[in-house]
Amino acid sequence: MLTVTSANVNGLRAAAKKGFVEWLAATSADVLCLQEVRAEPHQLPEPAGAPEGWHVVHAPAAAKGRAGVSLYSRREPDRVQVGFGSSEFDTAGRYVEADLPGVTVASLYLPSGEVGTDRQDEKTRFMTEFLAHLKELRVRAAADGREVVVCGDWNIAHQRADLKNWRSNQKNSGFLPEERAWLTQVFDPADGGYVDVVRSLHPEVEGPYTWWSYRGRAFDNDSGWRIDLHVSTPGLAARAVKGFVERAATHDERWSDHAPVTVVYDH
Repeated sequence: MLTVTSANVNGLRAAAKKGFVEWLAATSADVLCLQEVRAEPHQLPEPAGAPEGWHVVHAPAAAKGRAGVSLYSRREPDRVQVGFGSSEFDTAGRYVEADLPGVTVASLYLPSGEVGTDRQDEKTRFMTEFLAHLKELRVRAAADGREVVVCGDWNIAHQRADLKNWRSNQKNSGFLPEERAWLTQVFDPADGGYVDVVRSLHPEVEGPYTWWSYRGRAFDNDSGWRIDLHVSTPGLAARAVKGFVERAATHDERWSDHAPVTVVYDH
């Protein structure tokens, strides 16, 4: 079995003080993909940034205190790659991938965007470049007899079932028609060729949500978004045994505004 967990930590130094270290010590995951680490490796407390028993790759952003992705694995990767060959985004702390036996695992932090600003334009440019990478990665992996799973904060809710308040968010970044159409491309067997693993395991449910705003009582009301995804090649998706969101029991027990998303693969 291969257990993979994805978690946007909303600042790893802050999360480490709120329960992340204890969660990490208890997890049964073989691979852990983190997003929004927001720190240089030397700034991280050792139990969070260089924990015993894990091989860790950090890909911080050139811009201090922004973005940052990391990949933790129980066994040493055969190959590690930071970025995806983009002159604009490879130093932005948004992507790292690692080859493990039979599978390439990647941690992704897709830009969040904001309608009417440069941030949305940046998100669009990223999406265009990244879809090309996803296709190349799938072809390259298949030639090597490997599967692929890209875990992370994709910052797009694909369908109405993926966010509680879809009606009021149709003109907001994260649920724009063009963003949703892009994810449809990613999941099109004739185009991107990938599978939304948790949705394939839970086809008829609302959610399960992975992010809740800190504003109001969003968490208590389960008024969330499902934007943290496991996106895999069909062969690996077919071997997903179970997928679940590790939602905290109470608001006060959260160490991030996102919850970890875990999938167990019969690998």
